[in-house]
Amino acid sequence: MHTTVATPTLPLGRRLAAFAQLCKPRVNSLIVFTAMIGMFLATPGFPPLLRFLVAALGIALVAFAAAALNCLVERTVDARMARTAWRATARGEISVLETVTLASLLGAFGLWLLHAWINDLTMWLTLATFVGYAILYTLVLKPSTPMNIVIGGASGAMPPLLGWTAMTGQVSAEPLVLFLIIFLWTPPHFWALACYRRDDYARSGLPMLPVTHGVAFTCQHILWYTVMLAGASLIPVSLGMSGWLYLAAIVVLDLVFLAYAIALCRSYSDALARRTFRYSILYLTLLFAALFADRLIA
Repeated sequence: MHTTVATPTLPLGRRLAAFAQLCKPRVNSLIVFTAMIGMFLATPGFPPLLRFLVAALGIALVAFAAAALNCLVERTVDARMARTAWRATARGEISVLETVTLASLLGAFGLWLLHAWINDLTMWLTLATFVGYAILYTLVLKPSTPMNIVIGGASGAMPPLLGWTAMTGQVSAEPLVLFLIIFLWTPPHFWALACYRRDDYARSGLPMLPVTHGVAFTCQHILWYTVMLAGASLIPVSLGMSGWLYLAAIVVLDLVFLAYAIALCRSYSDALARRTFRYSILYLTLLFAALFADRLIA
């Protein structure tokens, strides 16, 4: 029987580690990284160091808060999945009150930093991102539709736009392109994971695409979204945001991603899906690193 009462004898070190894990530091490190690249791309030369650090911290804290609430809401689902059963909320090691307190403190402080030190546009967009992920995606979309990650992926695509507005105070075409790239990247990234974890998701009761429509159907959608992603990844060149270095890098990155997607359609295996998922993380990291490198030599 699931319990949300914290274990009173949990050692302090494990409790602090559990709090940290609720914030999903590995996932959010990529989120903060893309926000930072958005800040660099928005600024001629280098962004002011203090503004850069405060904006990154504010965005990170709100992302941590959203992750903690996600773990809390999905604690019963997480307890049924091998991939997430170790989480402190799923094991009942951290109470509901503790998790809500942690998320509230982190989120409130992050939003205050953005309001007091950056600008209100970034604060409100960050708050909208928080609501989109922690409430709309987690509570509404994820348990109700197999296309949850497509719609909910908009929240995960916001960080570079947040970084841009933190430096400029306005939204323009360039950060919207960065948003589009991550928005199209999210479905093939997550569906590759869902394919080789489909038994986990079947036990969870969540209507993930490989569970509701099968692996072959999902792999076809991975391919279509990867094709759209490859097209969107070239837009920074056409807008003049980047030059030959980024173009050379993204052509190679796209070809490899497309090769993985085609291979999944032709001869699926869980091992190949796992490699595709891991490559997708490398793809996005190197794409934004190439944007940054190209910006440095421009």
